[in-house]
Amino acid sequence: MDSLVSPAPAATQGPAAAMRWRVEEIDWNAIDHARIADDELLFYLLTSASFIESGSDLYTRNLIGHYARWPDVAQWLAAHWEQEELQHGRAFASYVQAAWPQFPWQQAFEGFMAEYGPMCTVEELDPEPSLEMAARCVVEMGTTTYYHTLRELSREPVLTGLLSQVRADEVSHYKHFLAYFRQLSAQQPVSRVRVARVLYQRLLELRESDSDVALRHVWANKGPLFANGAQSFGEISQRIYQTVSRQLPADLAVRMLLKPLQLPTRLEQWISPTLVRVARRIVAAE
Repeated sequence: MDSLVSPAPAATQGPAAAMRWRVEEIDWNAIDHARIADDELLFYLLTSASFIESGSDLYTRNLIGHYARWPDVAQWLAAHWEQEELQHGRAFASYVQAAWPQFPWQQAFEGFMAEYGPMCTVEELDPEPSLEMAARCVVEMGTTTYYHTLRELSREPVLTGLLSQVRADEVSHYKHFLAYFRQLSAQQPVSRVRVARVLYQRLLELRESDSDVALRHVWANKGPLFANGAQSFGEISQRIYQTVSRQLPADLAVRMLLKPLQLPTRLEQWISPTLVRVARRIVAAE
């Protein structure tokens, strides 16, 4: 299990230095098409992720500007976080285009961006710098557990390897946001009540997120793909939600959500199992 409490690594200089892996090194010809061609759920999950990650420069730029008064933070956001997010988009888009070449990826992506772009505004960010860092921990929890789930669902080796790399990036991002939250809150303390409120609000937003917009544009452009699959957008949405919910690593999600509250270790260890059970029951009931 990944350590979520180790300090974030120091940022190096320049975008190239930020990369633990390079999309150019992936051999797309090695994809085992027999294992992926008919995987309808993974097609929707991966393609919608490719849209969001490919448009990540919109919200990364907003956050970089938000932290302009903290040069170290802004430098890491620009040289590492933004570059890695965009690489995720390039990698997922390349995989989708190699695995399902009949899908008009660029056309669908442009439609997605036309709707998604206006949603990415500075006003979405919390005006309190430390609280926005706490909120980013929720977002990174969501991406980490999402790619963890996709990796568990994948039966294709190239994709499984790619998802492992992306998941590791997201864990690293989480650690950085958590470390920056602790630094900023030490300078300007915020109460646990305020932190908890921000965590809860951002958690609610994950359920009505950009992934819904992306999924609709994947559905609208799928054409004859999976003709014998889901017959309506509602059907595929429900199947995706049920599948992801069943596979979601609730224990990891709870641990990542609790860290910004900076609870005493014994208290965190005591309440974590209860919260995991509650989360699993909520998911099972929906």
